Amino acid sequence: MIPLELALGFGIGLSLGLLGGGGSLLTVPVLVYLVGQTPQAAVTTSLVIVGTNSMVGAMFHSSHGRLDWKVALAFGSAGMVVSYLSANIAKQLSPELLLVIFALLMIGIGFMLLFHRAKDDEAAYIAKPLWLVFVTGAGVGLLTGILGVGGGFLVVPALVMLVGLPVQMAVGTSLIIIAMNSIAGFLGHIRDGSMDWMITLVFTSAGLVGTFSGMRLSKRLSSSKLQKAFAVIVIALAVFLLIDNFPKLV
Repeated sequence: MIPLELALGFGIGLSLGLLGGGGSLLTVPVLVYLVGQTPQAAVTTSLVIVGTNSMVGAMFHSSHGRLDWKVALAFGSAGMVVSYLSANIAKQLSPELLLVIFALLMIGIGFMLLFHRAKDDEAAYIAKPLWLVFVTGAGVGLLTGILGVGGGFLVVPALVMLVGLPVQMAVGTSLIIIAMNSIAGFLGHIRDGSMDWMITLVFTSAGLVGTFSGMRLSKRLSSSKLQKAFAVIVIALAVFLLIDNFPKLV
């Protein structure tokens, strides 16, 4: 299984490096269906894998001036508190219901990616009220705590459309927010003890290589085309999750 886990971990990191998100959307289904973990264990493992890769990617963007620390800390701190407090909600849900909710979220994000047009990176950045940054961060933190979703494809559109960041800076800022939310969500879940550290290490190591590769490729490829292609993959995976799990709830 290790070669497969390395390849999957690389792909997850590649997504984070290329698009500033998507790692959690891929990680949880991969860990459940291909590695064989329970949804609850997959959520905990996903938070470690995605959080570590996001932190490394964020440091790279920061060194190139593509990270707004003020927005990241305000958005991320609100998300961390709500993520930690909401982690217990996942324990009250059945595995099938957890995956159905996850799939519905993925469909919404997928269609948002298909039709959303990001602002030009050169557009003037007008700072938004700090309360709006906090409220938006809290909403993403809620999803992180319940579903193990670091929030990249929620954070980037939110930072662009609501906070007003240019796209490239939103990607870099998103990665540090994902890392912050993932840490808080992990602290809320780790008390269960349902985690395989060897699988986590393999996925994380391969993911770091994928993250660096993705950041290099992002300079050469059209981000809009990549975003649409990823949206199609997300929607297709969500449909599979619904077909597999929804009948078990009725």
